Amino acid sequence: MPGRVILGDNLEVLRTLPSASVSLIYIDPPFNTGKAQTRRSLKTTKSTDGDRTGFSGARYRTEILGERSYADQFDDYLGFLRPRLEEAHRILTADGSLYFHIDYREAHYCKILLDHIFGRECFLNEIIWAYDYGGRSKTKWPAKHDTILWYAKDPAQYIFNYRDLDRIPYMAPGLVGPEKSARGKTPTDTWWHTIVSPTGKEKTGYPTQKPLAILRRIVTASSRPGDTVLDFFAGSGTTGEAASTLGRSFILIDANKQAFKVMEKRLGKIPDVTFERSGGDRKKHTERS
Repeated sequence: MPGRVILGDNLEVLRTLPSASVSLIYIDPPFNTGKAQTRRSLKTTKSTDGDRTGFSGARYRTEILGERSYADQFDDYLGFLRPRLEEAHRILTADGSLYFHIDYREAHYCKILLDHIFGRECFLNEIIWAYDYGGRSKTKWPAKHDTILWYAKDPAQYIFNYRDLDRIPYMAPGLVGPEKSARGKTPTDTWWHTIVSPTGKEKTGYPTQKPLAILRRIVTASSRPGDTVLDFFAGSGTTGEAASTLGRSFILIDANKQAFKVMEKRLGKIPDVTFERSGGDRKKHTERS
C-alpha cells in the first residue's frame, strides 16, 4: 500500500488533509517530561578493562557512534496539543478512532482535553502498556507503564476487529482447561510487552521508539485493509511499518530531521512510499532495493 512520510510542522500539514479521510490515528506526542530525550548508538567490544559488565560477568568497552535527541518541554502543553487534536477529529472518518499515547505525568490533563474535543461519550478505553525494563527507583514505586487513550469519532459506529486480534497466554492456564489454554485469550486493557531493546534487531536508535507489536495490535484492531493510518508525531516510523505489513496505507509526519532520516532508512524499501519536505521537494520509492 502507498505511504507518505512528511518532514514539516504537523499542524500545517494536518490542515491540508481532507476531512473524513483517515480511519485510524495513532500519536505518541512528546510527553512534556521537561528533559531532553536522548538515545545513543553504541558499539561494544569485549575487553578485560572495559567500562561495563555484561552476561556472566564479561567486561566490555563501549564506543559512542552517534546520538539522537529532542527537547521534551512545553510552556503550554495543552495549548500545543489542542489545535492538532481538533484537526485529528476533523480528519477521522465517521467510524474512525484516535489512539493517544501519553505517560502518567500528563494523562489526566490530556483526557480532559480529549473529552472536550471528542466528547466524553466517545472515550472507549484507557489502555495500560506495562513493561519491566530499565532503572528501578529506590524512593518510590518504579514507573513502568504508559497510557494509551482510545477515542472513537462516533461511539455508535467504530471499527473494532475483535476476531483478528492476537492471542496471549492465560496467567492461570490451569483454571481454564487445556483447550482454552492452548488457544490463549484476547488482550484486555492492560498490555504486557517489553520496550524496544537497546541491543535488539528492532531498534533504530531513535529516542522513545515504540515496539512494533504494540502498533500492529492497534492497526489490526481499529482499521481495515486498504484504510489509511495517520501518525503526526511519527518518530522512528513504527506506525508506518505496522500499517504497511498489514495492508494499510499510511501518512507519517514529523518536524525532526533526525526522525525523517531514520524513517527514510527504515521505510525506504517499501514500494510506493513518498518522502516529502513540507513545501519542498519529494522523493518516491517505487521498487524494493
